Amino acid sequence: LHLSIRRQRQMCIRDRVKAGIKIMGLFNNKRKVYITMNDKREKFASRLGFILVSAGCAVGLGNVWKFPYICGKNGGAAFIVIYLLCLLGLGLPILICEYAIGRGSNKSLGSAFKMLSPEGTRWHHFRWVAYAGNYLLMMFYTMVAGWMLNYFVYSLTGQLSGKNVEQIGGEFNNMLSTPSVMIFWTLVVVVISILVCSLGLQKGVEKISKVMMILLFALMIIMAVNSLLLDGSSEGLKFYLVPDFSKMKEQGIGNVVFAAMSHAFFTLGLGIGSMEIFGSYLSRDCKLTGESINVVILDTVVALTAGIIIIPACFAYGINPGAGPSLLFITLPNVFNQMPGGVIWEVLFFIFMAFAALSTVIAVYENIIAMTMDLFNCSRKRASLVNLFVISVLCMPAVLGYNVLSGVQPLGAGTTIMDLEDFIVSYNILPLGCLLFVLFCTRKNGWGYDNFVAEVNMGKGISFPKWLKGYMVYVLPVIDLVIYFKGYYDMFKPQGTKVVCIWMTVAVILALLVFYIAAGKGKKSND
Repeated sequence: LHLSIRRQRQMCIRDRVKAGIKIMGLFNNKRKVYITMNDKREKFASRLGFILVSAGCAVGLGNVWKFPYICGKNGGAAFIVIYLLCLLGLGLPILICEYAIGRGSNKSLGSAFKMLSPEGTRWHHFRWVAYAGNYLLMMFYTMVAGWMLNYFVYSLTGQLSGKNVEQIGGEFNNMLSTPSVMIFWTLVVVVISILVCSLGLQKGVEKISKVMMILLFALMIIMAVNSLLLDGSSEGLKFYLVPDFSKMKEQGIGNVVFAAMSHAFFTLGLGIGSMEIFGSYLSRDCKLTGESINVVILDTVVALTAGIIIIPACFAYGINPGAGPSLLFITLPNVFNQMPGGVIWEVLFFIFMAFAALSTVIAVYENIIAMTMDLFNCSRKRASLVNLFVISVLCMPAVLGYNVLSGVQPLGAGTTIMDLEDFIVSYNILPLGCLLFVLFCTRKNGWGYDNFVAEVNMGKGISFPKWLKGYMVYVLPVIDLVIYFKGYYDMFKPQGTKVVCIWMTVAVILALLVFYIAAGKGKKSND
Protein backbone atom coordinates (compact mmCIF):
# COMPACT_ATOMS: atom_id res chain seq x y z
CA LEU A 1 0.00 0.00 0.00
CA HIS A 2 2.81 2.41 0.93
CA LEU A 3 4.65 1.64 -2.30
CA SER A 4 1.45 2.23 -4.24
CA ILE A 5 0.84 5.61 -2.58
CA ARG A 6 4.42 6.69 -3.21
CA ARG A 7 4.10 5.69 -6.86
CA GLN A 8 0.85 7.63 -7.20
CA ARG A 9 2.45 10.81 -5.88
CA GLN A 10 5.22 10.59 -8.44
CA MET A 11 2.92 10.05 -11.41
CA CYS A 12 1.52 13.01 -13.34
CA ILE A 13 -2.23 13.48 -13.56
CA ARG A 14 -2.75 11.88 -16.94
CA ASP A 15 -0.79 8.77 -15.87
CA ARG A 16 -3.00 8.43 -12.82
CA VAL A 17 -6.07 8.48 -15.01
CA LYS A 18 -4.65 5.87 -17.38
CA ALA A 19 -3.79 3.60 -14.45
CA GLY A 20 -7.38 3.77 -13.30
CA ILE A 21 -6.53 5.48 -10.05
CA LYS A 22 -9.36 7.48 -8.53
CA ILE A 23 -8.34 10.99 -7.60
CA MET A 24 -10.33 13.94 -6.40
CA GLY A 25 -12.01 15.84 -9.22
CA LEU A 26 -14.38 18.62 -10.10
CA PHE A 27 -16.98 18.14 -12.79
CA ASN A 28 -18.66 20.44 -15.23
CA ASN A 29 -20.90 19.61 -18.16
CA LYS A 30 -18.09 18.85 -20.59
CA ARG A 31 -14.78 18.12 -18.92
CA LYS A 32 -13.30 16.72 -15.76
CA VAL A 33 -10.96 19.03 -13.84
CA TYR A 34 -8.44 17.13 -11.79
CA ILE A 35 -6.83 18.53 -8.67
CA THR A 36 -3.34 17.43 -7.82
CA MET A 37 -3.02 16.09 -4.30
CA ASN A 38 0.55 16.51 -3.08
CA ASP A 39 0.74 16.54 0.71
CA LYS A 40 4.49 17.11 0.60
CA ARG A 41 4.20 20.44 -1.17
CA GLU A 42 5.20 23.39 1.01
CA LYS A 43 2.37 25.80 1.82
CA PHE A 44 2.18 29.31 3.17
CA ALA A 45 1.57 29.45 6.90
CA SER A 46 -1.01 32.19 6.48
CA ARG A 47 -3.00 34.07 3.89
CA LEU A 48 -1.27 37.30 4.97
CA GLY A 49 2.07 35.66 4.28
CA PHE A 50 1.05 34.84 0.71
CA ILE A 51 -0.23 38.37 0.06
CA LEU A 52 2.85 40.10 1.50
CA VAL A 53 5.34 37.79 -0.24
CA SER A 54 3.55 38.28 -3.56
CA ALA A 55 3.37 42.02 -3.01
CA GLY A 56 7.07 42.01 -2.15
CA CYS A 57 7.79 40.36 -5.49
CA ALA A 58 5.62 42.88 -7.36
CA VAL A 59 6.91 45.95 -5.53
CA GLY A 60 10.04 46.82 -7.44
CA LEU A 61 12.27 49.76 -8.17
CA GLY A 62 10.03 50.87 -11.04
CA ASN A 63 7.36 51.77 -8.47
CA VAL A 64 9.78 54.29 -6.98
CA TRP A 65 12.01 55.64 -9.73
CA LYS A 66 9.56 55.52 -12.63
CA PHE A 67 5.88 55.62 -11.67
CA PRO A 68 5.82 58.98 -9.80
CA TYR A 69 7.56 60.75 -12.66
CA ILE A 70 5.43 59.37 -15.50
CA CYS A 71 2.33 60.02 -13.42
CA GLY A 72 3.11 63.71 -12.93
CA LYS A 73 4.34 64.07 -16.51
CA ASN A 74 1.18 62.57 -18.03
CA GLY A 75 -1.56 64.42 -16.19
CA GLY A 76 -1.47 63.46 -12.52
CA ALA A 77 -4.73 62.03 -11.24
CA ALA A 78 -6.10 61.77 -14.78
CA PHE A 79 -3.23 59.42 -15.60
CA ILE A 80 -3.83 57.45 -12.39
CA VAL A 81 -7.44 56.77 -13.40
CA ILE A 82 -6.32 55.47 -16.81
CA TYR A 83 -3.54 53.46 -15.14
CA LEU A 84 -5.94 51.80 -12.69
CA LEU A 85 -8.28 50.84 -15.53
CA CYS A 86 -5.34 49.34 -17.43
CA LEU A 87 -4.18 47.52 -14.31
CA LEU A 88 -7.66 46.04 -13.92
CA GLY A 89 -7.89 45.02 -17.57
CA LEU A 90 -4.31 43.85 -18.19
CA GLY A 91 -2.25 43.14 -15.10
CA LEU A 92 -4.96 41.52 -13.00
CA PRO A 93 -6.14 38.85 -15.51
CA ILE A 94 -2.57 37.75 -16.27
CA LEU A 95 -1.72 37.63 -12.56
CA ILE A 96 -4.76 35.38 -12.05
CA CYS A 97 -3.51 33.15 -14.88
CA GLU A 98 -0.11 32.75 -13.22
CA TYR A 99 -1.61 31.97 -9.82
CA ALA A 100 -4.05 29.48 -11.37
CA ILE A 101 -1.30 27.59 -13.21
CA GLY A 102 0.71 27.39 -9.99
CA ARG A 103 -2.14 26.27 -7.76
CA GLY A 104 -3.58 23.94 -10.37
CA SER A 105 -0.29 22.08 -10.76
CA ASN A 106 1.28 22.49 -7.30
CA LYS A 107 4.54 22.90 -9.22
CA SER A 108 6.87 25.59 -10.49
CA LEU A 109 6.95 26.36 -14.21
CA GLY A 110 9.59 23.63 -14.43
CA SER A 111 6.77 21.07 -14.33
CA ALA A 112 3.47 22.99 -14.38
CA PHE A 113 2.88 23.12 -18.15
CA LYS A 114 3.76 19.46 -18.60
CA MET A 115 1.40 18.46 -15.82
CA LEU A 116 -1.61 20.50 -16.94
CA SER A 117 -1.37 20.33 -20.73
CA PRO A 118 -2.46 17.45 -22.97
CA GLU A 119 0.18 14.94 -23.96
CA GLY A 120 2.01 15.78 -27.17
CA THR A 121 1.73 19.58 -26.95
CA ARG A 122 4.68 21.98 -26.81
CA TRP A 123 3.74 24.24 -23.89
CA HIS A 124 6.36 22.73 -21.59
CA HIS A 125 9.20 23.99 -23.82
CA PHE A 126 8.66 27.47 -22.40
CA ARG A 127 9.92 26.31 -19.00
CA TRP A 128 13.51 26.74 -20.20
CA VAL A 129 12.80 30.26 -21.43
CA ALA A 130 11.24 31.16 -18.08
CA TYR A 131 14.13 29.56 -16.23
CA ALA A 132 16.64 31.61 -18.23
CA GLY A 133 14.49 34.73 -17.83
CA ASN A 134 14.63 34.53 -14.05
CA TYR A 135 18.41 34.26 -14.16
CA LEU A 136 18.69 37.16 -16.63
CA LEU A 137 16.51 39.36 -14.44
CA MET A 138 18.58 38.62 -11.36
CA MET A 139 21.87 39.12 -13.22
CA PHE A 140 21.30 42.87 -13.07
CA TYR A 141 18.58 43.30 -10.42
CA THR A 142 20.82 41.71 -7.79
CA MET A 143 23.49 44.28 -8.62
CA VAL A 144 21.03 47.17 -8.26
CA ALA A 145 19.86 45.77 -4.90
CA GLY A 146 23.52 45.89 -3.89
CA TRP A 147 23.56 49.60 -4.76
CA MET A 148 20.72 50.10 -2.26
CA LEU A 149 22.64 48.37 0.52
CA ASN A 150 25.75 50.38 -0.31
CA TYR A 151 23.84 53.65 -0.16
CA PHE A 152 22.23 52.61 3.11
CA VAL A 153 25.75 52.34 4.53
CA TYR A 154 26.67 55.68 2.90
CA SER A 155 23.70 57.30 4.65
CA LEU A 156 24.60 55.74 8.02
CA THR A 157 28.20 56.93 7.82
CA GLY A 158 27.29 60.40 6.53
CA GLN A 159 29.32 59.97 3.37
CA LEU A 160 26.82 62.02 1.33
CA SER A 161 26.14 64.72 3.95
CA GLY A 162 27.01 68.31 3.10
CA LYS A 163 27.87 67.59 -0.53
CA ASN A 164 26.50 69.39 -3.56
CA VAL A 165 24.91 67.77 -6.61
CA GLU A 166 28.19 67.36 -8.50
CA GLN A 167 29.90 65.74 -5.52
CA ILE A 168 26.97 63.38 -4.92
CA GLY A 169 26.99 62.43 -8.60
CA GLY A 170 30.73 61.82 -8.29
CA GLU A 171 30.12 59.37 -5.44
CA PHE A 172 27.65 57.44 -7.59
CA ASN A 173 30.00 57.31 -10.56
CA ASN A 174 32.88 56.34 -8.30
CA MET A 175 30.85 53.40 -7.01
CA LEU A 176 30.05 52.23 -10.53
CA SER A 177 33.66 52.49 -11.66
CA THR A 178 35.09 50.52 -8.70
CA PRO A 179 34.81 46.75 -9.39
CA SER A 180 35.63 45.69 -5.82
CA VAL A 181 32.78 47.75 -4.34
CA MET A 182 30.28 46.57 -6.96
CA ILE A 183 31.26 42.92 -6.60
CA PHE A 184 31.20 43.03 -2.80
CA TRP A 185 27.68 44.42 -2.47
CA THR A 186 26.32 42.19 -5.23
CA LEU A 187 27.66 39.11 -3.44
CA VAL A 188 26.21 40.34 -0.14
CA VAL A 189 22.75 40.41 -1.75
CA VAL A 190 23.27 36.93 -3.27
CA VAL A 191 24.33 35.41 0.06
CA ILE A 192 21.51 37.03 2.06
CA SER A 193 18.82 36.04 -0.45
CA ILE A 194 20.03 32.46 -0.95
CA LEU A 195 20.31 32.02 2.83
CA VAL A 196 16.70 33.15 3.29
CA CYS A 197 15.46 30.80 0.57
CA SER A 198 17.49 27.87 1.91
CA LEU A 199 15.54 28.08 5.19
CA GLY A 200 12.39 27.02 3.34
CA LEU A 201 9.11 28.68 2.43
CA GLN A 202 7.61 29.29 5.86
CA LYS A 203 10.76 29.73 7.99
CA GLY A 204 12.67 31.67 5.36
CA VAL A 205 10.85 33.38 2.48
CA GLU A 206 7.50 33.97 4.20
CA LYS A 207 8.85 34.92 7.64
CA ILE A 208 11.53 37.33 6.42
CA SER A 209 9.39 38.87 3.67
CA LYS A 210 6.53 39.54 6.09
CA VAL A 211 8.85 41.43 8.43
CA MET A 212 10.42 43.43 5.60
CA MET A 213 7.07 44.33 4.01
CA ILE A 214 5.49 45.41 7.30
CA LEU A 215 8.52 47.62 8.04
CA LEU A 216 8.44 48.90 4.47
CA PHE A 217 4.81 50.05 4.81
CA ALA A 218 5.56 51.67 8.18
CA LEU A 219 8.54 53.57 6.75
CA MET A 220 6.47 54.69 3.79
CA ILE A 221 3.78 56.21 5.99
CA ILE A 222 6.35 58.05 8.14
CA MET A 223 8.23 59.45 5.14
CA ALA A 224 5.05 60.41 3.27
CA VAL A 225 3.79 62.42 6.25
CA ASN A 226 7.15 64.18 6.56
CA SER A 227 7.17 65.01 2.84
CA LEU A 228 3.68 66.53 3.02
CA LEU A 229 4.65 68.71 5.99
CA LEU A 230 7.53 70.38 4.13
CA ASP A 231 7.09 74.03 3.16
CA GLY A 232 6.32 74.29 -0.53
CA SER A 233 5.34 70.62 -0.88
CA SER A 234 1.84 71.55 -2.06
CA GLU A 235 3.11 72.39 -5.54
CA GLY A 236 4.65 68.94 -5.85
CA LEU A 237 1.45 67.30 -4.65
CA LYS A 238 -0.49 69.33 -7.21
CA PHE A 239 1.89 68.25 -10.00
CA TYR A 240 1.55 64.62 -8.89
CA LEU A 241 -2.13 64.16 -8.09
CA VAL A 242 -4.27 67.02 -9.43
CA PRO A 243 -5.77 66.16 -12.85
CA ASP A 244 -4.12 68.20 -15.60
CA PHE A 245 -5.70 67.48 -18.97
CA SER A 246 -3.48 70.04 -20.68
CA LYS A 247 -0.49 67.80 -19.94
CA MET A 248 -2.36 64.87 -21.43
CA LYS A 249 -2.99 66.85 -24.60
CA GLU A 250 0.63 68.01 -24.64
CA GLN A 251 1.92 64.43 -24.42
CA GLY A 252 -0.80 63.11 -26.73
CA ILE A 253 -3.77 61.10 -25.47
CA GLY A 254 -2.53 57.99 -27.25
CA ASN A 255 0.92 58.24 -25.69
CA VAL A 256 -0.57 58.75 -22.22
CA VAL A 257 -2.83 55.71 -22.58
CA PHE A 258 0.07 53.63 -23.87
CA ALA A 259 2.29 54.76 -20.96
CA ALA A 260 -0.46 53.68 -18.54
CA MET A 261 -0.90 50.36 -20.34
CA SER A 262 2.83 49.64 -20.38
CA HIS A 263 3.38 50.35 -16.70
CA ALA A 264 0.25 48.41 -15.72
CA PHE A 265 1.51 45.50 -17.79
CA PHE A 266 5.02 45.38 -16.33
CA THR A 267 4.55 46.56 -12.75
CA LEU A 268 3.62 43.12 -11.38
CA GLY A 269 6.64 41.37 -12.89
CA LEU A 270 4.57 38.81 -14.80
CA GLY A 271 5.69 36.45 -17.56
CA ILE A 272 8.53 34.39 -16.04
CA GLY A 273 6.70 32.51 -13.30
CA SER A 274 7.77 34.64 -10.33
CA MET A 275 4.12 34.84 -9.27
CA GLU A 276 3.20 31.35 -10.49
CA ILE A 277 5.46 29.77 -7.87
CA PHE A 278 3.55 31.42 -5.03
CA GLY A 279 0.28 30.16 -6.48
CA SER A 280 1.75 26.65 -6.19
CA TYR A 281 2.19 27.19 -2.44
CA LEU A 282 -1.37 28.45 -1.99
CA SER A 283 -4.26 26.48 -0.48
CA ARG A 284 -7.69 26.31 -2.10
CA ASP A 285 -9.49 28.08 0.74
CA CYS A 286 -9.90 31.34 -1.21
CA LYS A 287 -10.69 32.18 -4.81
CA LEU A 288 -7.77 33.54 -6.78
CA THR A 289 -9.50 36.69 -8.05
CA GLY A 290 -9.77 38.19 -4.57
CA GLU A 291 -6.20 37.22 -3.69
CA SER A 292 -4.91 38.78 -6.90
CA ILE A 293 -6.84 42.00 -6.25
CA ASN A 294 -5.21 42.27 -2.80
CA VAL A 295 -1.74 42.00 -4.33
CA VAL A 296 -2.55 44.56 -7.04
CA ILE A 297 -3.89 46.99 -4.42
CA LEU A 298 -0.73 46.73 -2.30
CA ASP A 299 1.50 47.22 -5.34
CA THR A 300 -0.49 50.30 -6.37
CA VAL A 301 -0.45 51.75 -2.85
CA VAL A 302 3.35 51.47 -2.75
CA ALA A 303 3.67 53.18 -6.14
CA LEU A 304 1.34 56.03 -5.20
CA THR A 305 2.92 56.51 -1.77
CA ALA A 306 6.42 56.53 -3.26
CA GLY A 307 5.32 59.49 -5.35
CA ILE A 308 4.01 61.30 -2.27
CA ILE A 309 7.40 60.73 -0.61
CA ILE A 310 9.49 61.92 -3.56
CA ILE A 311 7.65 64.52 -5.66
CA PRO A 312 6.55 67.03 -2.96
CA ALA A 313 10.02 66.88 -1.34
CA CYS A 314 11.72 67.66 -4.66
CA PHE A 315 9.36 70.56 -5.35
CA ALA A 316 9.83 71.91 -1.83
CA TYR A 317 13.50 72.50 -2.60
CA GLY A 318 13.10 73.48 -6.24
CA ILE A 319 14.69 70.31 -7.63
CA ASN A 320 13.52 68.57 -10.79
CA PRO A 321 12.57 65.03 -9.66
CA GLY A 322 13.43 63.25 -12.92
CA ALA A 323 13.36 59.48 -13.08
CA GLY A 324 15.60 56.42 -13.08
CA PRO A 325 18.71 55.66 -11.00
CA SER A 326 19.77 59.33 -10.94
CA LEU A 327 16.58 60.15 -9.00
CA LEU A 328 17.52 57.75 -6.18
CA PHE A 329 21.27 58.13 -6.05
CA ILE A 330 21.82 61.79 -6.99
CA THR A 331 18.61 63.85 -6.78
CA LEU A 332 17.19 62.55 -3.49
CA PRO A 333 20.47 62.65 -1.51
CA ASN A 334 20.67 66.30 -2.59
CA VAL A 335 17.13 66.84 -1.28
CA PHE A 336 17.96 65.17 2.05
CA ASN A 337 21.02 67.42 2.45
CA GLN A 338 18.73 70.46 2.38
CA MET A 339 16.08 68.97 4.66
CA PRO A 340 16.00 69.46 8.46
CA GLY A 341 17.10 66.16 10.00
CA GLY A 342 18.06 65.05 6.51
CA VAL A 343 20.47 62.34 7.66
CA ILE A 344 17.69 60.52 9.48
CA TRP A 345 15.33 60.73 6.51
CA GLU A 346 18.10 59.59 4.17
CA VAL A 347 18.76 56.51 6.33
CA LEU A 348 15.05 55.67 6.48
CA PHE A 349 14.67 56.11 2.73
CA PHE A 350 17.49 53.74 1.83
CA ILE A 351 16.25 51.18 4.36
CA PHE A 352 12.92 51.41 2.54
CA MET A 353 14.62 50.98 -0.83
CA ALA A 354 16.75 48.07 0.43
CA PHE A 355 13.62 46.27 1.66
CA ALA A 356 11.83 46.91 -1.65
CA ALA A 357 14.75 45.54 -3.66
CA LEU A 358 15.51 42.56 -1.39
CA SER A 359 11.86 41.46 -1.24
CA THR A 360 11.86 41.17 -5.04
CA VAL A 361 15.24 39.42 -5.17
CA ILE A 362 14.24 36.87 -2.52
CA ALA A 363 10.97 36.15 -4.33
CA VAL A 364 12.65 35.57 -7.69
CA TYR A 365 15.44 33.50 -6.09
CA GLU A 366 12.73 31.32 -4.57
CA ASN A 367 11.32 30.76 -8.05
CA ILE A 368 14.77 29.91 -9.42
CA ILE A 369 15.42 27.43 -6.60
CA ALA A 370 11.96 25.86 -6.95
CA MET A 371 12.42 25.46 -10.72
CA THR A 372 15.87 23.96 -10.15
CA MET A 373 14.32 21.44 -7.73
CA ASP A 374 11.62 20.49 -10.23
CA LEU A 375 13.79 20.39 -13.34
CA PHE A 376 16.71 18.47 -11.83
CA ASN A 377 14.91 16.57 -9.05
CA CYS A 378 17.17 17.82 -6.26
CA SER A 379 16.67 18.99 -2.69
CA ARG A 380 16.21 22.62 -1.63
CA LYS A 381 19.59 22.57 0.10
CA ARG A 382 21.42 21.39 -3.03
CA ALA A 383 19.50 23.79 -5.29
CA SER A 384 20.41 26.67 -2.95
CA LEU A 385 24.11 25.79 -2.89
CA VAL A 386 24.28 25.41 -6.67
CA ASN A 387 22.52 28.72 -7.26
CA LEU A 388 24.71 30.50 -4.72
CA PHE A 389 27.59 29.82 -7.09
CA VAL A 390 25.70 30.12 -10.40
CA ILE A 391 24.01 33.46 -9.66
CA SER A 392 27.21 34.92 -8.22
CA VAL A 393 29.02 34.16 -11.46
CA LEU A 394 26.15 35.26 -13.73
CA CYS A 395 25.96 38.67 -12.04
CA MET A 396 29.54 39.54 -12.95
CA PRO A 397 28.98 40.72 -16.57
CA ALA A 398 26.50 43.41 -15.44
CA VAL A 399 28.75 44.40 -12.53
CA LEU A 400 31.87 44.68 -14.69
CA GLY A 401 29.91 46.36 -17.50
CA TYR A 402 30.21 49.66 -15.63
CA ASN A 403 33.99 49.49 -15.26
CA VAL A 404 36.25 46.76 -16.67
CA LEU A 405 33.85 45.96 -19.54
CA SER A 406 32.52 49.50 -20.02
CA GLY A 407 33.74 49.40 -23.63
CA VAL A 408 31.13 46.73 -24.41
CA GLN A 409 28.07 48.67 -25.62
CA PRO A 410 25.77 46.00 -27.07
CA LEU A 411 22.77 48.16 -27.94
CA GLY A 412 24.63 51.18 -29.23
CA ALA A 413 26.73 54.02 -27.87
CA GLY A 414 26.24 54.68 -24.18
CA THR A 415 24.57 51.35 -23.39
CA THR A 416 25.84 48.73 -20.96
CA ILE A 417 25.63 44.98 -20.49
CA MET A 418 22.86 45.63 -17.96
CA ASP A 419 20.86 47.40 -20.69
CA LEU A 420 21.14 44.30 -22.89
CA GLU A 421 20.00 41.99 -20.10
CA ASP A 422 17.13 44.34 -19.25
CA PHE A 423 16.14 44.49 -22.93
CA ILE A 424 16.02 40.69 -23.25
CA VAL A 425 13.86 40.35 -20.14
CA SER A 426 11.63 43.44 -20.21
CA TYR A 427 11.09 43.77 -23.96
CA ASN A 428 10.93 40.07 -24.82
CA ILE A 429 10.55 37.39 -22.18
CA LEU A 430 8.06 39.23 -19.95
CA PRO A 431 5.51 40.26 -22.63
CA LEU A 432 5.84 37.02 -24.60
CA GLY A 433 5.64 34.99 -21.39
CA CYS A 434 2.43 36.79 -20.45
CA LEU A 435 1.05 36.03 -23.91
CA LEU A 436 1.87 32.36 -23.49
CA PHE A 437 0.20 32.18 -20.06
CA VAL A 438 -3.02 33.67 -21.43
CA LEU A 439 -3.03 31.36 -24.45
CA PHE A 440 -2.35 28.33 -22.25
CA CYS A 441 -5.24 29.14 -19.93
CA THR A 442 -7.73 29.75 -22.72
CA ARG A 443 -6.90 27.40 -25.61
CA LYS A 444 -8.40 23.92 -25.91
CA ASN A 445 -5.02 22.38 -26.63
CA GLY A 446 -3.71 24.01 -23.45
CA TRP A 447 -5.29 23.88 -20.04
CA GLY A 448 -8.62 25.10 -21.38
CA TYR A 449 -10.76 28.04 -20.27
CA ASP A 450 -13.25 25.92 -18.33
CA ASN A 451 -10.50 24.26 -16.32
CA PHE A 452 -8.85 27.61 -15.71
CA VAL A 453 -12.05 29.21 -14.40
CA ALA A 454 -12.84 26.17 -12.24
CA GLU A 455 -9.43 26.42 -10.55
CA VAL A 456 -9.66 30.19 -10.08
CA ASN A 457 -13.12 29.97 -8.50
CA MET A 458 -12.33 27.31 -5.92
CA GLY A 459 -12.80 28.48 -2.34
CA LYS A 460 -14.42 31.57 -0.85
CA GLY A 461 -14.31 35.08 -2.19
CA ILE A 462 -14.75 36.97 -5.47
CA SER A 463 -15.50 34.80 -8.49
CA PHE A 464 -13.89 35.23 -11.88
CA PRO A 465 -16.63 35.96 -14.45
CA LYS A 466 -16.92 33.14 -16.94
CA TRP A 467 -18.42 35.54 -19.49
CA LEU A 468 -14.99 37.18 -19.88
CA LYS A 469 -13.96 34.33 -22.15
CA GLY A 470 -14.13 36.43 -25.32
CA TYR A 471 -11.93 39.10 -23.77
CA MET A 472 -9.41 36.58 -22.46
CA VAL A 473 -9.26 34.61 -25.72
CA TYR A 474 -9.18 37.42 -28.28
CA VAL A 475 -8.70 40.90 -26.79
CA LEU A 476 -6.04 40.37 -24.12
CA PRO A 477 -3.54 38.61 -26.44
CA VAL A 478 -3.91 41.41 -29.00
CA ILE A 479 -3.23 44.11 -26.37
CA ASP A 480 -0.21 42.13 -25.23
CA LEU A 481 1.17 42.05 -28.77
CA VAL A 482 0.52 45.76 -29.29
CA ILE A 483 2.53 46.60 -26.16
CA TYR A 484 5.26 44.19 -27.23
CA PHE A 485 5.69 45.61 -30.75
CA LYS A 486 5.27 49.24 -29.63
CA GLY A 487 8.03 48.72 -27.06
CA TYR A 488 10.39 47.55 -29.80
CA TYR A 489 9.43 50.42 -32.08
CA ASP A 490 9.89 53.12 -29.43
CA MET A 491 13.27 51.74 -28.37
CA PHE A 492 14.86 51.57 -31.81
CA LYS A 493 13.06 54.44 -33.57
CA PRO A 494 15.81 56.99 -32.70
CA GLN A 495 18.36 54.82 -34.53
CA GLY A 496 16.70 55.17 -37.91
CA THR A 497 14.31 53.30 -40.19
CA LYS A 498 16.76 50.56 -41.19
CA VAL A 499 17.52 49.63 -37.59
CA VAL A 500 13.82 49.70 -36.70
CA CYS A 501 12.97 47.34 -39.57
CA ILE A 502 15.69 44.86 -38.54
CA TRP A 503 14.60 44.78 -34.92
CA MET A 504 10.89 44.65 -35.74
CA THR A 505 11.65 41.58 -37.85
CA VAL A 506 13.32 40.02 -34.82
CA ALA A 507 10.24 40.86 -32.73
CA VAL A 508 7.92 39.21 -35.27
CA ILE A 509 10.04 36.04 -35.36
CA LEU A 510 10.00 35.74 -31.56
CA ALA A 511 6.23 36.28 -31.45
CA LEU A 512 5.77 33.57 -34.10
CA LEU A 513 7.81 31.18 -31.94
CA VAL A 514 5.32 31.71 -29.11
CA PHE A 515 2.41 30.89 -31.42
CA TYR A 516 4.34 27.84 -32.68
CA ILE A 517 4.58 26.59 -29.10
CA ALA A 518 0.89 27.33 -28.54
CA ALA A 519 -0.21 25.63 -31.78
CA GLY A 520 0.93 22.11 -30.91
CA LYS A 521 -1.93 19.61 -30.94
CA GLY A 522 -2.17 17.02 -28.21
CA LYS A 523 -2.53 13.31 -28.75
CA LYS A 524 -6.03 11.96 -28.63
CA SER A 525 -6.70 9.81 -25.63
CA ASN A 526 -8.51 6.47 -25.84
CA ASP A 527 -9.48 6.57 -22.18
